[in-house]
Amino acid sequence: MLELSLFQIGAVLATYLFAAVAKGITGLGFTTTCLPILALIVGLKDAMPLVIVPSVCSNLIVMRQVGRFRETLHRFWPMFLALVPGLVLGLWVLAQIDSVQAGAVLGAMLILWCAFTFLKPDLRLPSGWEGSIAPFTGFTTGVINGVTGSQVMPAVPFLMMLNLDRNMFVQAMNCAFTLSSLVMAVGLGRLGLFSLEDLLVSSLGVTLIYMGLRIGAGIQSHLSETLFRNMVLLMLLVMGLGLFISLFA
Repeated sequence: MLELSLFQIGAVLATYLFAAVAKGITGLGFTTTCLPILALIVGLKDAMPLVIVPSVCSNLIVMRQVGRFRETLHRFWPMFLALVPGLVLGLWVLAQIDSVQAGAVLGAMLILWCAFTFLKPDLRLPSGWEGSIAPFTGFTTGVINGVTGSQVMPAVPFLMMLNLDRNMFVQAMNCAFTLSSLVMAVGLGRLGLFSLEDLLVSSLGVTLIYMGLRIGAGIQSHLSETLFRNMVLLMLLVMGLGLFISLFA
């Protein structure tokens, strides 16, 4: 069970606020920005439960705003369904390895994600491939999520290749993220990694996330979104390299 010092609690709450401001300015995912910072503060295994409650709350708000839930669920249910066994396998792997090894895997995923985001390849999935690739994408994303807490690879690139309209794209991402977070909460609880203290601290973070999103939205017009986004991505890339190199230290 994680026992946080006052300094660590303050650092965690500050990370929530920063990640929310970054999301408000650039649209970068809250968990993507928050998790690697928390991993450097308390270790990845202890950081993973701290992002679940804020992530679910923010996702549910977005899902309500964008609509098209039933249509998205009908189209992408094979991917969502395959997420669950992938997560179970990923959590099993997480239980077998130490936090440094799990952090190194997260670092590798961050490096891949940042490279993909910087390059922005114009990828298109050939017609008729979606149905066969969706379950594989869901399962693989689940495994990676279970081991690292990262929810974006390869689900987000897969959805980008389908050239969806914005609302369905956002709804599909958030449905996958919310399902993943709920399964992760159960799985981490069974592994003894989700404590009452985690729940209390992360619940405090919900208010900070709301504040951060409002602050980010308020200053968005006064900053270069592209410059700020690239700076955050560069920071994530450096942290990803640090997490990966720590395996060999």
